[in-house]
Amino acid sequence: MLVNILKRYLAPYKRSVAFILLLLLIQSVANLYLPNLNADLINNGVAKGDLSYIWKVGGIMLGTSALIMGASIWLSYLSSKVSMAFGRDLRQGIFTTVEGFSARELNQFGAPSLITRNTNDVQQVQMVLFIGLTMMVAAPITGIGAIIMAAKTDLKLSSLLLVAIPVMSLLIWWLLHRVVPLFRVLQVKIDRINLVLREQIAGIRVIRAFVKTEFEEARFADVNQDLMNNQLAVTRTFAVMFPALMLILNLSSVAVIWFGGHLIDSGQMQIGNMTAFLTYMMQILSSVMMAVMMSLMIPRASASAERIQEVLATESSVVDTTNPQTPARRSGVVEFRNVEFRYPGAEHPILTDISFTAKPGEVTAIVGSTGSGKTTLLNLIPRFIDVTQGAVLLDGVDVREQSLEAIWHEIGLVPQRAFLFGGTIASNLRYGNPNASDEDLWHALEIAQAKGFVEELGEKLEAPVAQGGTNFSGGQRQRLSIARALVKRSHLYLLDDSFSALDYTTDAKLREALEADAKDAAIIIVAQRISTILNAQQIIVLENGKVAGIGSHHELMKSCQVYQEIVLSQLSPEEAA
Repeated sequence: MLVNILKRYLAPYKRSVAFILLLLLIQSVANLYLPNLNADLINNGVAKGDLSYIWKVGGIMLGTSALIMGASIWLSYLSSKVSMAFGRDLRQGIFTTVEGFSARELNQFGAPSLITRNTNDVQQVQMVLFIGLTMMVAAPITGIGAIIMAAKTDLKLSSLLLVAIPVMSLLIWWLLHRVVPLFRVLQVKIDRINLVLREQIAGIRVIRAFVKTEFEEARFADVNQDLMNNQLAVTRTFAVMFPALMLILNLSSVAVIWFGGHLIDSGQMQIGNMTAFLTYMMQILSSVMMAVMMSLMIPRASASAERIQEVLATESSVVDTTNPQTPARRSGVVEFRNVEFRYPGAEHPILTDISFTAKPGEVTAIVGSTGSGKTTLLNLIPRFIDVTQGAVLLDGVDVREQSLEAIWHEIGLVPQRAFLFGGTIASNLRYGNPNASDEDLWHALEIAQAKGFVEELGEKLEAPVAQGGTNFSGGQRQRLSIARALVKRSHLYLLDDSFSALDYTTDAKLREALEADAKDAAIIIVAQRISTILNAQQIIVLENGKVAGIGSHHELMKSCQVYQEIVLSQLSPEEAA
């Protein structure tokens, strides 16, 4: 998975990667060349007191060092640039994919997991790319080159490598065997802590109202402790690993000096050759250390890459048609024909045999008990989910045969949760119509019964809106959401329980103004409060996902027992009549 993601998102930067590899090759060869120059300087210059030779070789060494320094600076710059651009493109790819998900896929992954995958997981892959570009390629080049140069310098001392390298390789294998499973679990635990934190922030009022602060603190402490225990297990492994590797490195150096000293004493080796061999030994073992560092990062990055690939490989259950059809006339007529919807693997459908028509100039209301499928039915119209049987038609054409953009352009939606974006009131109202004038905004606010409280704000239309609209009350958020939909001037308005936070007087005024302003549009309202839909031209009663009755209020009061029970649970018989 990691290789596939790197191939896919590094493709635009092939030239930069090739140049980085060239710089790494130059740097590695120069590093291998320096110990040899140092040996010549000691053997043929310092030992013989030849100043001209010392200046000559010393100058070459300085030039080589300058070349290494320049290559290192340029290498770090390019590696940072490529890895940052890679992370940007990968995050954009995940975001674009998630944007195309239907409600089904969003529920499948969950918001906390998607956030973690687009932040922490991408960061892990991005980091391993950066380290890989600066170390991964250099380590094998330096390691293999140093082994060759060490053997060339002295074959007898090279036998020490036959002991040091296998021991270090065994330690690396043990490390990978232990930490790879821990890294896989680590990302899941980060998802969990993200989930709990989001719940506590979003539900802070509920937590305080039910005096559950200590309970939530304990719940967060549990998931936090769980994450800490997992990270401690990884850290303990490192705590053993790095001292052990350094011990092998230092013992190898001592062995080189010990046996090299005997070889120098017997005249079989020059001092310069021993210093060069010692340097090559350090380079070999340092390359192994770099490989260990990469081996620690790659498993976690691989686990992150798998999670990222899960998102990228998931196709939305709602797919835009390749050959979209356009209705002859846009008027907002919605028709349900024997519609059924069920979730994958579900034993029973959520909606069964739903058939009705919502016409322009009429208000169609959908009522029913909690869980009867009202919101699910509404979500089928803009194709947030797709029917499993039957068809939903918009202006005479199946919504699955129309482009998603065209459908959404015709709909003004007010969701069940009145969500506002951070910015200003004006930026929120213009969300569906960027070209709307200030007059259009005030007109929509007036219909939505929001003009009064907006005028009282000092900045009026430029008044700031916090993320989610948390600086406004529930009723104010609902009215602003309705105004946002009205600014769009659509042929079809979908209002999902959008009057629940309003008082009865505001509710009545808003409905009256809405019906007058949108008299040429079809309005579909999902409501729990009967007073909201008493005057609707068509009321659809749902029970257990089926249509229990269709008609006006007076017709249903005579013919539909389910509707009678709902009405009488909220109104007195006199009010219902």
